Amino acid sequence: MKLRDAPSSCPSLWRCLPCPPAEMRLDLVLSSGQSFRWWESSPGAWTGVLGGRVWTLRQDGDRLWYTVYRQEDEQEEEWDGCPAKAAKLDATETDRILRDYFQLDVELSALYRGWGAADPLFRKVASDFPGVRVLRQDPVECLFSFICTSNNHISRITAMIERLCQAFGRRLCCLDSRPFHAFPSLSALTGADAEARLRALGFGYRAKFVSGSARAIAEGLGTEGLCQLRTAPYAEARRVLCALPGVGAKAEAVPVDTHVWHIARQRYGVALGGKSLTPRAYQEIGDFFRGLWGPRAGWAQAVLFCADLHKGQKSAGSQHQAWES
Repeated sequence: MKLRDAPSSCPSLWRCLPCPPAEMRLDLVLSSGQSFRWWESSPGAWTGVLGGRVWTLRQDGDRLWYTVYRQEDEQEEEWDGCPAKAAKLDATETDRILRDYFQLDVELSALYRGWGAADPLFRKVASDFPGVRVLRQDPVECLFSFICTSNNHISRITAMIERLCQAFGRRLCCLDSRPFHAFPSLSALTGADAEARLRALGFGYRAKFVSGSARAIAEGLGTEGLCQLRTAPYAEARRVLCALPGVGAKAEAVPVDTHVWHIARQRYGVALGGKSLTPRAYQEIGDFFRGLWGPRAGWAQAVLFCADLHKGQKSAGSQHQAWES
């Protein structure tokens, strides 16, 4: 049986990590617009691409279960009566990849308590949205994904990233007739026809930003230099990133966009930055939330964003039901 014809699971090849819901809610984290490579392949199970491999994740009680699939060039052999489907990878390494991706070394429940003590509004929202943490994504994938978020919404961004990966990324495997591709390399996005191909894929004005940033990084700091910005001082990292085509002042420890601006004005009653999002407004709003929530202010903001996102989805669903009735 080929991989694409294989059943959806092979339980003996699943592994797990300790992960209580207070420390992470998989469904909230993977649907909150941080990454656009995951889809709910069955109720409670999420399949996506991470580290050049295809994974399925499932949370059950205090455990995070996962399996990793073989790439197509590894499909020749089968073992234990299970179709050539799950990769024989080092368990220590796969555990490390997941722990790093979800930043499981950060004690989230303690952060929630601190944010709640400082902010009554956060405390009210947090009780319904526990376990929202920030992903530690590959810098190249994260950068180009968020260039695509300009004037966009999650479902459309997800579709754009899928087209980008299919057109420029290496094919990894096929599950239930669905192909999965790696995120494109910088070299794949720097070709002379990259911008035209991206426009044909529906990227519009973002096509110029994606191809332009790919060339700027390839000719400048490179992939390694981009990764090193993780440990650079905030001001330096911001300066370098904002010099790239399509990257603006939204690149902050608290990502200030019109959504966060409205939260600051409407929910916190702060009149910062005047009536529009000027560079001064970006700085002032970011400073306000960093002063309120502390060093991991971006994590606290992710909780409020997730709450607003789900509130909006629920409202849209109610409107849709009313329309149908």
